[in-house]
Amino acid sequence: MELLRKWLGHPEDIYNLLRFKMGGYRAVKPRMDTDSLGCGLRTCYRYLNQTSRSFAAVIQALDGELRHAVCIFYLVLRALDTVEDDMSIPLDVKVPMLHEFHSHLYQPDWKYTESKEKDRQVLEDFPTISMEFRNLSKVYQDVISDICHKMGVGMAEFLEKKVDSQHEWDKYCHYVAGLVGIGLSRLFSASELEDSIVGQDTDLANSMGLFLQKTNIIRDYLEDQLEGREFWPREVWSRYAKKLSDLARPENIDAAVQCLNELITNALHHVPDVLTYLSRLKNQSVFNFCAIPQVMAIATLAACYNNQQVFRGVVKIRKGQAVTLMMDATNIQAVKAIMYQYVEEIYQKIPSTDPSSNKTQQVISSIRAASLPGGPMASRHHYSPIYLSCAMLLAALSWQYLSTLSKATEEYVQAGDN
Repeated sequence: MELLRKWLGHPEDIYNLLRFKMGGYRAVKPRMDTDSLGCGLRTCYRYLNQTSRSFAAVIQALDGELRHAVCIFYLVLRALDTVEDDMSIPLDVKVPMLHEFHSHLYQPDWKYTESKEKDRQVLEDFPTISMEFRNLSKVYQDVISDICHKMGVGMAEFLEKKVDSQHEWDKYCHYVAGLVGIGLSRLFSASELEDSIVGQDTDLANSMGLFLQKTNIIRDYLEDQLEGREFWPREVWSRYAKKLSDLARPENIDAAVQCLNELITNALHHVPDVLTYLSRLKNQSVFNFCAIPQVMAIATLAACYNNQQVFRGVVKIRKGQAVTLMMDATNIQAVKAIMYQYVEEIYQKIPSTDPSSNKTQQVISSIRAASLPGGPMASRHHYSPIYLSCAMLLAALSWQYLSTLSKATEEYVQAGDN
């Protein structure tokens, strides 16, 4: 009954879960005809669905040949990331591997069979991925190879050092996520589905990646601590604790939340760039692909802001909330309204005693200005009380059945999984 109580507290979630189940998901993920694909591409899409919760669906919804280019781009970077994550590979082996990884795209037989990571199949069957890479148009190959090279060099740089300053935090996030945003933007332009400026404006593309990566790093504090990883910048957390792990101690919870709020404020500075980037997109499938993770990220930051639970467990947005965001974020005015809504939610939670309160208020003011719509902000769905009452009644009668929707929406609940 706990699930039912949650839904009754958010009746719009009930309605949108029903819309999603009854076919609304097709607006985000149209059915892809896999029967028309060759054996290699079918294998690549199978690996995509096995390794990505967040992006598999929206990648497969992209138009034309761009879909295949982005699928291969994702798998190449997933293979690179698997090498970086594999702690069984000695540094003297791993560093050269990361530097040279892009060259393996042109070596038909190269593969790595000694990984212990969960996604090791993308390394063990890298010949299939590299073959489909070489089947892409040269304009796509050049982008993917270039980004893979730059990312490998960046990953190697941070293998032997921790993130210290906020500048280094931005640099690390650039290597692992900003470069992804830049590469995707160049692919969008290369496909001619988007104007050339989308791929040329690397600052905006970088911000798209940084906003997602910083959100993940902020949300995943406890998980990273348990895994022995540290991505919060020392320059920030050292003002609140002697060791980053100390923030998880109950006696340090007030300082921990203040540190959390400062990092969220830092991440929010990317939102105006995100809105400018999204406003340039013309193709609907590209817009959905880019907008959905961004609205998930702002909702996640709103849930994390001033929230002690970040240091005690996992903070997630509701599945019904995720579905609502997926189905709403289909045009720039709707996205602006969503951003406005969640920064207002953050604004209402700013403690007057928080050391970052003035900076948080300032960045929210800039987001408000960027979110002011050219048209009415009522582009998000609003439902009458009687409509919601019917939805609540229906959910009360069928809540156990509806709980099976969790698998259908789980891949969208977390923004950006690398």
